Amino acid sequence: MTGNVHGAGQPPAGQEDKLPGPATTIAARAEPATLDQPFDGDSLYSVRAAVAAHASDAGIGENRVRDVVLAVHELAANAVRHGAGHGRVRLWATGDGIRCEVTDPGPPPAQADGDRPGAGVPDAAQWPVEHGHGLWLVRKIADQASMESGASGTIATVSFRAGTARTTT
Repeated sequence: MTGNVHGAGQPPAGQEDKLPGPATTIAARAEPATLDQPFDGDSLYSVRAAVAAHASDAGIGENRVRDVVLAVHELAANAVRHGAGHGRVRLWATGDGIRCEVTDPGPPPAQADGDRPGAGVPDAAQWPVEHGHGLWLVRKIADQASMESGASGTIATVSFRAGTARTTT
């Protein structure tokens, strides 16, 4: 699959330009992304579906596609829950696998807790663990993972090699 994919749940008008752009991203310095999709809390399903399709198309095996989808979903969900509530997923096919980048433009605007999207709505299935298990899991299943955060947002990058399964010992 090639080209940009844009689905439901794009950022509100005027916020597209506030997302970290290609000039500020690590992976974007090489070649155009095979997937470039904005997201918010309502579009995480379409992000998972697009990532699965692109990872499979890039030669990632079925079990590893699940790992890629899980890692990208966790990073995107963190951007929705702890960041500005929206962001962008980019994916590149590399010579030996894929590189995925999840960006968000920074912390949410100053609002009362009840005004934040999703505030006050309990999670459907609370995990009986401390916060932070998602990023731990991303680091365990990705072949490489990095994250840079600052006042202008967060850039999280994960890489997966085709035909390999990372051991979690």
